[in-house]
Amino acid sequence: MAYFFMRLVPPRPTFPHDGTGEEMAAMKRHAEYWHQKAVAGSAIAVGPVFETGGAFGIAIVEVADQAAAKALADADPIVTSGFGFRFDVSPMPSIILRPQTGTAI
Repeated sequence: MAYFFMRLVPPRPTFPHDGTGEEMAAMKRHAEYWHQKAVAGSAIAVGPVFETGGAFGIAIVEVADQAAAKALADADPIVTSGFGFRFDVSPMPSIILRPQTGTAI
């Protein structure tokens, strides 16, 4: 397995502050998609990042290879929506994960 950092690039720097109803509905499908990937185990962390110049999304995934990471990106409903979102996918040669906490019930 391999790790990848995926940066979701929005169609404009002002997104999500000026998101249309259709874009926000697609973002809801996007969140549901990544929640499913987290439950399935391929997504380690996913979420928005707000910075001074705008916002973007990130996902850190564990998959077989770069083609599998690209397939996750290409199947994301926000990408397939046609609103102009895209992912930049970069390999992470190593990753440090915090140990699991708590006990299973």
